[in-house]
Amino acid sequence: MKKLKKVKKYSFLSLIILSLIVGCKKNNHKEITSKIEVLPYYKEASFTPNWLDKKNDNLSDFHKIPDFNLIDQNGNKITSKTFENKIYVADFFFTTCPGICPMMTKNMNLVQEAFKDDNSVLMLSHSVTPTKDSVSQLKNYAKEHNIGKNWHLVTGDKKEIYDLGRKSYFIEEDLGEPKGIDDFLHTENFILIDKNKHIRGIYNGLSKNSVKQLIADIKTLQLEI
Repeated sequence: MKKLKKVKKYSFLSLIILSLIVGCKKNNHKEITSKIEVLPYYKEASFTPNWLDKKNDNLSDFHKIPDFNLIDQNGNKITSKTFENKIYVADFFFTTCPGICPMMTKNMNLVQEAFKDDNSVLMLSHSVTPTKDSVSQLKNYAKEHNIGKNWHLVTGDKKEIYDLGRKSYFIEEDLGEPKGIDDFLHTENFILIDKNKHIRGIYNGLSKNSVKQLIADIKTLQLEI
């Protein structure tokens, strides 16, 4: 009888432990959803959210990513027309970066995987060392990191890339100090751009949870009509 009680006791404890393990696994794989139904708009470096209806007249003059002219890892010309009627995620990196870039690339791969069969979502990674990151260098980097057709690694004129980063995407923290072409551009931020070239979010490219939120917000953008 005592043995039977012990068996029942251990079986009960085993069931509790198993339930806790299963519960933990479920929580770890819980999909992050967008916290809001409509994403805000951003127009300057403080990233103060502007809550505007999509049909608001103010959006006609609201900040947009301007035209640009760059070249990707396949030698293709990449301009704002490449992203016409597309949602895209922008970041800034360089192929020989030993620090934050490998983790950023790994996390951008999460975005690529989430939308691998969806041509309406693209990724755009700008080299901040364009004189070193030639088309062939970018091509090799793309092969090493399993970068597919919806992810453009671009090089081009250094001033154009730096102006885009600082004046258009606002990817560096604004410390009130003017920066020039000789001041290195380096940031972990990912920027979410909608189909009308408006900035709709900023995310920490080193944080997997932040990137999961980015993926959820892209899905929210896709519901906009």
